[in-house]
Amino acid sequence: MRLWVAVGLFLVAGMLTGCNSDVPVSASVEFPADQVRVTITRIATNPFLSRHDLRLTLDGPWGCSSAEDLFPNTGYASRRNLYRTGTGLLYVVGQFDARVIDPAHCTITLAEFRTLDRSVTFIGSFDENEQNTWTYVPARQRQELPFEKR
Repeated sequence: MRLWVAVGLFLVAGMLTGCNSDVPVSASVEFPADQVRVTITRIATNPFLSRHDLRLTLDGPWGCSSAEDLFPNTGYASRRNLYRTGTGLLYVVGQFDARVIDPAHCTITLAEFRTLDRSVTFIGSFDENEQNTWTYVPARQRQELPFEKR
């Protein structure tokens, strides 16, 4: 009987440590000179698999705010790369979607990949770190990673 209790406790402990919490986790980057903050909030939608809803929020100058839902992570596709254009726009690019942020007009727009300017500067990624924690990783800490085809 004790063996079964021990096995049961071991399985429950294993499941609890492997579970995704449905508590929203946000990662942000600020650009003080532009009075801009970009945040992506990730919420697990499955307790055991890498499945997440993602929400992009822009907090801009003069207190403006805008938010959009991103393409959900349906299996290890949460990472979003962040780029700056020469005209001051920001691109948030994922494996399956791209958004254009215009801080001056406080807008977030869905864009087709082929319409994006190619002369951009990579400034970082919203991604999991080594501890599997959702965070923002600046370009000075990690180079741009390509998206994997699965």
